[in-house]
Amino acid sequence: ERTLESFGLDYCCGGARSLTDACQALDLDPSAVIKAIQSIDAQPAPDWASMTPGELVGHLETTHHAYLHAELPRLSALAEKVTGVHGANHPELVEIQQTYEAIRADLVPHLAKEERVLFPMIRELDQATSAPQFHCGSLQNPISVMMREHDMVGDLLAALHRLTDGFQTPADGCASYQALFDGPAQLEADTHRHVHKENNLLFP
Repeated sequence: ERTLESFGLDYCCGGARSLTDACQALDLDPSAVIKAIQSIDAQPAPDWASMTPGELVGHLETTHHAYLHAELPRLSALAEKVTGVHGANHPELVEIQQTYEAIRADLVPHLAKEERVLFPMIRELDQATSAPQFHCGSLQNPISVMMREHDMVGDLLAALHRLTDGFQTPADGCASYQALFDGPAQLEADTHRHVHKENNLLFP
């Protein structure tokens, strides 16, 4: 869905048209859209388990952080749209939307603290020839804060999982409804990988 949305293509209410027709309506080259879709699976997975701390920080920013910076606003707009259309028949969508927004409210400042404070310190430590002095003392202080915040967002993701019955779209859900539930399912999986790399590789 993200690739189609990036081109402005409607896969929901206008999703019954062929790709060629949809592209013609927006003056797009269908081959460019197909190439973008194919490139999603063509990218090799990096060997993040063997990276240095500095390399792993870069990997986290260019993959998981970049994904969240793009995905969180997209899901907010989608949640608002689906709740507006289906909220009367599915009042649980209001709590789902509220829980998602709580996740976003936790993640946005968390990412900023990592990018502006912790990750630059890790890069400095990785390149240092002698022990650098940090204003907060040990790296353990910001790391312990990040790990507590990981636990908090994990609890919120588990609550969202329960509220959506394991991200199962109801029978009367449209394509946007499906996309709304697919998005948090992928968000949950990506965040689990993200936290694993930090908690179990980078932070130790």
